[in-house]
Amino acid sequence: MVKKEFTYTGLTLDELKNLSLNELSERLPARQRRSLKRGLCPGKKKFLKKTENKVAKTHHREMIVTPSMVGKVIRIHNGKEFGTITVLEEMIGHRVGEFVFTRKRTAHSSPGVGASKSSSKVSVK
Repeated sequence: MVKKEFTYTGLTLDELKNLSLNELSERLPARQRRSLKRGLCPGKKKFLKKTENKVAKTHHREMIVTPSMVGKVIRIHNGKEFGTITVLEEMIGHRVGEFVFTRKRTAHSSPGVGASKSSSKVSVK
């Protein structure tokens, strides 16, 4: 089976990399487009420069994934620690915070003291 070449709104990845941020923002959904048109804060500009050559760490979870980030490793803060992601083509247009969860799943153990009568019939491991 042949893998199809990735396209975003009809453009290949190489064509997307040649676009400026303003041209790219015209192809993004409304919320991301508005965010980019308002301009990047100095911290986000610094983060974009860091992603060009090494693993970048950031607290800017609201940063939009651009084509220049594809293939790079980014460490995103989740409130406690930095989660590592590798940026794929399908992530373009999303926010980097979407890919690192801020909450863990809860894993409950056996019922404790004061539990109902029916839960006392559950075997304790």
